[in-house]
Amino acid sequence: MFKRVLVVMENEEVNSQAIYYARELAQRMDAEVSFLMLVEMSALDRTWLGSSRSAISNLDDRAGRQMAELSEQFLRAGIATSAALRVGDPKQELFKFLAERPPFQVLIWGSHEELPGGASRGHWLNTAAASLECPLWTVSSRRPPG
Repeated sequence: MFKRVLVVMENEEVNSQAIYYARELAQRMDAEVSFLMLVEMSALDRTWLGSSRSAISNLDDRAGRQMAELSEQFLRAGIATSAALRVGDPKQELFKFLAERPPFQVLIWGSHEELPGGASRGHWLNTAAASLECPLWTVSSRRPPG
C-alpha cells in the first residue's frame, strides 16, 4: 500500500461526513489512512507544571479513545490506519508531522464542516495549505439545489 490519506482534526472535533468520505476514498484508492489530532495549548495557559501534565494526560486519554474508535471503523473495512496526537501550535505541529513521514496523496480536513469562520482566510490551515505537497480537501453537507 503506497497511497496515503491524512485526516487532520482540531481540538477533538470530528466531522463524521469527512470521516465517511475519507473511508470511501481510501477504499477506492486502496490507501492507508492516518489520523492527526491537533490541539492548541498555549504556554500562557500553563500556570503550574503539574496541572499541565494532568491536562495533557487527560487529553491523551480522550483523544486516544476517539481515534481508536475511528481506527476500528476503518479496520473493519479493511483499511490500515495510524493515529497521532500533537499538542502545540497547530500549523507547526502539522508540518513537523508531515516532515517525519512519507508524502500523503491527499489531506482531508476532518473537523468542522468548513474551516472555522466561513471563508476563514485567517485560519491556520488556510495559510498552511499553500505549503502543502498534496491537495487539501474539505467535506461539507451541502447538497446541490434540486
